Amino acid sequence: MAIEIEHKFLLANEDWRRSIQKSVKYKQGYLSSQPTSSIRIRISDNQAWLNIKSATIGTERLEFEYGIPLPDAEEIITTLCGKPLIEKTRHLVPNDHNIWEIDEFEGDNQGLIVAEIELSKIGQNFIRPHWLGEEVTQDLRYYNNNLAVNPYKNWSNK
Repeated sequence: MAIEIEHKFLLANEDWRRSIQKSVKYKQGYLSSQPTSSIRIRISDNQAWLNIKSATIGTERLEFEYGIPLPDAEEIITTLCGKPLIEKTRHLVPNDHNIWEIDEFEGDNQGLIVAEIELSKIGQNFIRPHWLGEEVTQDLRYYNNNLAVNPYKNWSNK
């Protein structure tokens, strides 16, 4: 069983951009988003995955991920996934022995940038970089499965 321990944050400024180590484009679509779980297809470069996550709110969730053939993923995203798709560039930013994943959204979620850190255990301490803003781990709006249903462009209180 795989457990994801993650914190989500908004950004206080653009200083993180100077430390980008790598950037990767992602496209993902949701096959199902239920109160208990979400099932999505994710494509990046020439790789694709089926991902299943529990819908638990907070820092700890079950997560299962399986590689699938790229042509299958492209067909599933095109024909079976709800719209809008989640399109984003994930920037990897090292800071104090951790790698921050900073998602810069495109399409219907353009303008939204969210930083995430994955930890190995609950309660693990980490240094908050000066460019980190408000924590939004508990705010459902910032979860990708919710952004696919209620995109950032529709938010009245951004």
